[in-house]
Amino acid sequence: MKKIAVIILAVSVILSVFAAVFGGRLKREENSMNDSEESRVKIVTTLFPLYDFARQVGGGEADISLLLPPGSEAHSYEPSPQAIASIQSADVFIYTGKEMEPWVAEVLEAIAGSNLIVVDSSSGVNLIKLDSDEDEESGHEGDDTGHSFDPHIWLDFANAAVIVENIASGLEAADPGRGHTYKKNAENYKNKLFELDANFKESLSDCERKDLVHGGHYAFGYLARRYGLNYVAAQGFSADSEASPKTLVSLVEMVRQKGVRYIFYEELIDPKIARTIANETGAELLLLNAAHNIAKDDFEGGATFLLIMEKNLINLRKGLGCR
Repeated sequence: MKKIAVIILAVSVILSVFAAVFGGRLKREENSMNDSEESRVKIVTTLFPLYDFARQVGGGEADISLLLPPGSEAHSYEPSPQAIASIQSADVFIYTGKEMEPWVAEVLEAIAGSNLIVVDSSSGVNLIKLDSDEDEESGHEGDDTGHSFDPHIWLDFANAAVIVENIASGLEAADPGRGHTYKKNAENYKNKLFELDANFKESLSDCERKDLVHGGHYAFGYLARRYGLNYVAAQGFSADSEASPKTLVSLVEMVRQKGVRYIFYEELIDPKIARTIANETGAELLLLNAAHNIAKDDFEGGATFLLIMEKNLINLRKGLGCR
């Protein structure tokens, strides 16, 4: 966190100097812009799901950017000076919550007093609380009650709908004149999420097995809770956590005893743990994409949250032997 504090101080100094030297010229250039360009809301998001949700809600009325560089791992991310400057100059900043982005509190405190609209996506969602052992393993600091929560909130599609509502409210606060449009876009997208949820429920209701074995970090707790799956993962809630030998032995035994045929691995991370379990048991590997972030080619190719989840459903049906 000390590193972030130094970055924030440096960014503040640079922006102050920039404003003093170039402020007048920028103001003249701004006045020469047409009305539509001037009124476009600038939105900065942390993770890909939030970026895509904001894109759906904002439509063509907003400029939306993703802080997390495509292809990079989400849990270990810390903002660069450019990222902090981007947040400071935005109209709306959307983040997942303090569990996923603990650095946000310090950044927001440093830029307090600005007109920035801040959207905490976790507000109002149905959180999974971690027990004390999981708290310690995940490395999360917890809230005022001493508890912490699974940060992968977007993987329960009912939660995703709440996140979309939170984003629409944030955009309306920043741009009241287009509030009706944002709300309409949000309702349309929520209906797509509800349809996706219904497809998952129906498709996963009649399967040979309910055991979802994941050779990665504990990212799919919300999805498993939503659809009644028995979920086990090799690592804790952070991709940086390590899988203990005891855990690996236990997972190998479980796979053999229950006849699990597929081990799932996640996006953008070397599936060495999943591969180890598969090699020991004769199981095959299948991708299950938590959508924290996406590869550069996918980002440039217009990948969407809905499309990623539809591909997940295909692999889940195969991996669980659904009829």
